[in-house]
Amino acid sequence: MTSVSIDPVIFKAYDIRGVVDRTLTVEAVRAIGAALGTLAGERGVAEIAVGRDGRLSGPRLRDALIEGIRSAGVGVVDVGVVPTPLLYYATHELGMQSGVEITGSHNPPEYNGLKMVLAGEALFGEGVQALRRRIAEGRLRAAAVPGALRQAEVVASYLERVTGDVKLARPMKIAIDCGNGVAGAVAPQLYRALGCEVVELFCEVDGRFPNHHPDPAHPENLADLQRALRDTDAEIGLAFDGDGDRLGVVTKDGQIIWPDRQLMLFARGVLAEQPGAQIIYDVKCSRHVGREIRRCGGQPLMWRTGHSLIKAKLKETGAPLAGEMSGHIFFKHRWYGFDDGLYAGARLLELASRQADPSAVLNALPNSASTPELQLATAEGENFALVERLQRDGRFAAAREIVTIDGVRAEYDDGFGLARASNTTPVVVLRFEADDDAALARIQAEFRRELLRLKPDARLPF
Repeated sequence: MTSVSIDPVIFKAYDIRGVVDRTLTVEAVRAIGAALGTLAGERGVAEIAVGRDGRLSGPRLRDALIEGIRSAGVGVVDVGVVPTPLLYYATHELGMQSGVEITGSHNPPEYNGLKMVLAGEALFGEGVQALRRRIAEGRLRAAAVPGALRQAEVVASYLERVTGDVKLARPMKIAIDCGNGVAGAVAPQLYRALGCEVVELFCEVDGRFPNHHPDPAHPENLADLQRALRDTDAEIGLAFDGDGDRLGVVTKDGQIIWPDRQLMLFARGVLAEQPGAQIIYDVKCSRHVGREIRRCGGQPLMWRTGHSLIKAKLKETGAPLAGEMSGHIFFKHRWYGFDDGLYAGARLLELASRQADPSAVLNALPNSASTPELQLATAEGENFALVERLQRDGRFAAAREIVTIDGVRAEYDDGFGLARASNTTPVVVLRFEADDDAALARIQAEFRRELLRLKPDARLPF
């Protein structure tokens, strides 16, 4: 195959993503498939699993991807319309350790993208850029005979695997909101198979997302779930993002249990079985995560934000559990180490079912005054330059420690402030937490002073 001109903007830090027919074209996906197939051949991979979410552009992008992979002489196993975690599961269950999910995750309907695993390693960062260069230089194998194509059904196997692992102490009634994302193809069956009575919200897979955006990281997308918990006798609510790899949790009284607090509950359960184990969490998480891990006898490890980066660290350290504020939870304990919102929901129900009032237990998890994720918009690339200057020249005299593994996280005796460059959009991500509102305001004031000193025209979101 000759070189193909592709908009480089689609090659992101963790995956490939763009607007269909504008930046992410059928021709681009075919070329990416050829590059993946070529790389797979070089690594001795004979087959690649391919799945897709429910977006309207999915079928034609799937056809292009499969054609590209096969053109390099590598076989394809089409596992159909499945959440991203089931694509990851298929790579284990079917034994090829390689797969691609065609998904736009939680992006608007006009987006789509590719999440990729090759020979057991998530492709991200330099691996994604290497694919781009390979395509630009035309270093693509054209096999004399295309790779074989076969279909495989993995949903039944996945349900059997999860229900064989997770056992609820009692039946529960739950509400689930899939936001018309692809999680709806599996989640209702899964939780019923675990013994739950399920109130379904928007579980019909519809790539137009007609009800609300499938992203539980934003409170407005949980309003329907909160209403269902108020109006029915469901005990707890679970919500999923567009491709099912992130989990949102709402209690009976409408409280949102953000993922860093979910991680505290999961850490308690895992550390009860694996005392002294290391638990990984990202720089956006609450200070309470590290404290709770220590309290339960574990070793906390703070790491960089990004599901691919966390997954790689999990593999490197052998930790049984990891999580990040965005909602990606990774169980290596009793599972495979990939991020799976459906499985995380099952593990949460396993713990919750042991309680007469699970909402009370969830609401009692350690908490502090905090902000949601705030975003300072910048020009393309300026976010990285600004954060580098903040790391080098920032003055945080009152902080007892400055963590710079991913931006600047200034730790104080009574809170923390964070500024990091997003790897997916041209923004500086900011988050603050403190013991009380006065401390929160003081920490924000220190960050405001330093950011405005380095960028006087910054329009700060706090």
